[in-house]
Amino acid sequence: MHLSLTEAETLARSALAIAGANPGMAAATAQALAAAEATGQPGHGLSRVPQYAAFLRNGRADGSATPRIVNERGGAVLVDAGHGLAYPALALAESEAAWRARAHGIAIAGVTNSHHSGAMGLPVARLARQGLVALAFTNSPAAMPVPGGRRPLMGTNPVAAAFPRGAAPPLVIDMALSEVARGKIMVAAKEGRAIPEGWALDAEGRPTTDPNAALSGAMLAMGGTKGALLAMVVELLCCALTGAAFGFEADSFFTDEGNRPRLGQALLVVDPGALGGAGAFAERIEAFVAAMAAEDGVRLPGSRRDALAAQARVQGLEIPDALHRRLLDLASA
Repeated sequence: MHLSLTEAETLARSALAIAGANPGMAAATAQALAAAEATGQPGHGLSRVPQYAAFLRNGRADGSATPRIVNERGGAVLVDAGHGLAYPALALAESEAAWRARAHGIAIAGVTNSHHSGAMGLPVARLARQGLVALAFTNSPAAMPVPGGRRPLMGTNPVAAAFPRGAAPPLVIDMALSEVARGKIMVAAKEGRAIPEGWALDAEGRPTTDPNAALSGAMLAMGGTKGALLAMVVELLCCALTGAAFGFEADSFFTDEGNRPRLGQALLVVDPGALGGAGAFAERIEAFVAAMAAEDGVRLPGSRRDALAAQARVQGLEIPDALHRRLLDLASA
C-alpha cells in the first residue's frame, strides 16, 4: 500500500489516540515511527503501532503520562517518562540536552521509567543538524547473556552517534549491539521468513534460523565477548545513572501482556566549540570524510537513510497491505 508521509503519520496518530495515548504522546510517537519507516527501518516504523496500541490498552504503557524533569544540575538533567511511550520524554531530553550543551559545553540527559524508544539515530541526527555532536543509548528487555553466561540479562542495547558537517548531512551511526537488530527478527517472524544463521540462539542455546525460536531464545552479541561488554556499559549507563529497570527486570515486548518496562535512555551532547573549536572540528571531520570518499565502495554512515528519507518525502512510503488494513482497523476502532 502506498501512503504519503503525512497520511502515514496521521493514520498512526489516530490509531494510538484511540488506544489511549494523549495528544502529545500520539503525535510524538507517530512522527517518530513514520520517520523510521521513511529511513528504511520498518522494524522501528509503522509495524510498531499495533504493538504500542496493545500496550496502551492493557496498561503496559500509560497513555495519560506527561514527561517531566525530576532532577537537574548544570549540564545534567533527568526526565521521568511516567511509564508512557518513550517519544515525548525523548523529545524533552533532546531539547534540554541541546541548550545545556551550548551553555556548559557538554550535557547529559537521562530518561527513566521509559519504554521502547525506536530508532535512536533520529534524535542524534536532529541534534547534529544543530551543530552538536550527539550520542544516544538505550537498554531494552533482556535478550543477550553477559560474557560467560547462558541466560539473557541485557538487551540488545542500541548505540547511536551523529557528527555535524555544516551544510552537508551529518554522519550518523546507529546500531544494536547484537549481531542484528532484534526488530529485524520481529519483522521476519511476522512475514514468515527465515533468518541467517549467526543471528541468534534458540531457548536451548542452539543456533537457529527460525525467527520465532530466536525471539524465545537469545540474541548473539556482535563481536562476541567485546560486544557483550559494550552492551553491559550501555545497560549500566542507562539504568544505574537514571534509576531505570535493567533488561532482566523488563518483560518482553513480543507479548502484549507484561509489566511496565521502566527502561532507561541517555543522550550525551557536546558543543564542538567547547573543545578544539567549531572551525577545527569542521576541518577534521571533512578531512576524515575526504579520506573515506577516496576509496571506492565506501559509503558515509547515514547516507543511505538520508537518501531514503529524501525519496519518501517526495514519493511517500510502501507498506504491506496487511499492515495498512491493521492500521485502518485500529484507527477506526
